[in-house]
Amino acid sequence: MQNPDVLGIIAGNGIYPRLLADSVRKAGVRKIIAAAFTDETDPALAQHVDLVEWMRVGQLNRLLKFFRDQKIHHAIMAGQIAPKNLFDLRPDWKALLLLAQLKHRNAESIFAAIADELAKVGVDLLPAASFLEDSLAPAGLIAGPKLSRREEEDVAFGWKIATEIARFDIGQTIIVKNGTVLAVEAFEGTNDAIKRGGALARKDAVMIKVPKPNQDMRFDVPVIGVETIRVAVEVKLRVIAVEAGRALFLERDAIVDLANRANISIVAR
Repeated sequence: MQNPDVLGIIAGNGIYPRLLADSVRKAGVRKIIAAAFTDETDPALAQHVDLVEWMRVGQLNRLLKFFRDQKIHHAIMAGQIAPKNLFDLRPDWKALLLLAQLKHRNAESIFAAIADELAKVGVDLLPAASFLEDSLAPAGLIAGPKLSRREEEDVAFGWKIATEIARFDIGQTIIVKNGTVLAVEAFEGTNDAIKRGGALARKDAVMIKVPKPNQDMRFDVPVIGVETIRVAVEVKLRVIAVEAGRALFLERDAIVDLANRANISIVAR
């Protein structure tokens, strides 16, 4: 696809929206417009884009109107919304109508419905990894020492289970050790799942993070950031395994450096 002239970013929390904005700028997109959320989006994003509109999570009508007014036809969702904020949601009438029509309310169904609403106002939602292809995990060992046979077995064992859990839309991450599942991610997010599983393992656990078998790559793409590695270091995790080409490493050099220093192996299958 040819680069759009103007790009909208629907900016969740963390560094992801900022890194995306910088990559988009480097690719030569003329104008970057961000929809930001109070208590979620890092205010520093304002320095990396041309215009920011602040709104509450749940103000769907405002998001649609803003993009329509700014003549945006291409947008990317970047960064998560904290689960607690999805529970504290004060939806406007548009979001209420949308939620009322959903049988299952999980990240994928909500975001897919939002994507449909965006399409109605002429906004095409691009894959989440657009402009960040260089940050996708390459196949093989990315950091740390080679895996032992036992660790390889744990990755293979955990992979099957993680894929099933992802297929049922429970979560993307599991923690295993010596053939035992210690933690399964649900609504709390990756970092809290690592803390739970790591505490039970005491040390040397294996983390597997996978996309859903039929993952919509416009949202909810598995992301590993510096914060994930910090949590992994804290609980003495031994291995992090992801799917090659389908997981984003934000600030990859910093991630590899942290992992190497903590003797954590990162592998992409």
